[in-house]
Amino acid sequence: MGLGPELNDILARARADLRMGVPVVLTGHGQALIVMAAETAGAARFALMRAQGTVDLVLTGRRAETLKARAYDGDVARVVLPGDATLNWVQALADPADDLRVPMKGPLNTRRDGNCDLHRLAITLVKSARLLPAVLVQDTREALPLAARENLTLIPGEVATPHVMELATLDNVVAARVPMQAAQEGRLHIFRPEDGGEEHYAIEIGRPDRSKPVLARLHSACFTGDVLGSLKCDCGPQLNAALAAMGANGAGVLLYLNQEGRGIGLANKMRAYALQDQGFDTVEANHRLGFEDDERDFRLGAQILQKMGFDSVRLLTNNPKKIAMMERCGVTVAERVPLQVGQTPENEKYLAVKAAKSGHLL
Repeated sequence: MGLGPELNDILARARADLRMGVPVVLTGHGQALIVMAAETAGAARFALMRAQGTVDLVLTGRRAETLKARAYDGDVARVVLPGDATLNWVQALADPADDLRVPMKGPLNTRRDGNCDLHRLAITLVKSARLLPAVLVQDTREALPLAARENLTLIPGEVATPHVMELATLDNVVAARVPMQAAQEGRLHIFRPEDGGEEHYAIEIGRPDRSKPVLARLHSACFTGDVLGSLKCDCGPQLNAALAAMGANGAGVLLYLNQEGRGIGLANKMRAYALQDQGFDTVEANHRLGFEDDERDFRLGAQILQKMGFDSVRLLTNNPKKIAMMERCGVTVAERVPLQVGQTPENEKYLAVKAAKSGHLL
């Protein structure tokens, strides 16, 4: 099924539907699955799925580990809903908010046979929609008639799966002068992905020489740190220090990537904060939510730099993974420039975890 650019439209609609609690239908590998995000599922649609037959709750391997459920498929676990399962019970499995208050949720029965490629695609879709990585799935011959009857988004899984792993092309839609405290000569570039995803920004200071390594930073959006001045992280001070360094240098480019909370979105980041208040560190909180340590895609930064004409950087970072990805994508890192600012008593443990578990050079 050659869909071309139309596939972007289908996936964008699917993400919107999942966020609204509307099911989508995935096809491929001889299957047709009705898929609904556990976080946004409504009682009426949940009851309809149950009335049609067996329903599974698909979780990531990380979340399954927390719940002591066997993930026979490795990165995903297909939990068979018991006959008396309620929507509240399902959402308690998906959301770790009450794990400590209501720790007994099992034992859970999980499937071990059959192809689960479409289940992985379903998890990828809800992640890209910035929802909890948990989906209700039903394999039924009623899936295609239901899709036609209710005009549900129909996704060809074997075409969509490789597509969602590709990096969407970014278009530089507009740029304009923005004088800033750090530098009078500043320009803000807006980059918009062709797949309908979130926009990303590039702040260009001065007139950087494209023939030389540019002072650059890949900065992930942090509403709490950048805007609210949160003391739980070092993001705001890093942003301001990077811009100040570029202003003092007379040139530079700061990429502001909309990958809040290490790529899990602000709502899930707040869920992680609530777990941290219960005693879990940042990595443990991500795992309990069902995410990996870091869900960001630094290929975005390399693409933006290359579109702006830069192929070599002096990278303001403490994160070796950013350096590795720049090099892998064809952007030479001529120098790593340390950026060690913003330490507070409130973020001491956070920074220690970044160094010990995420390999940051602090």
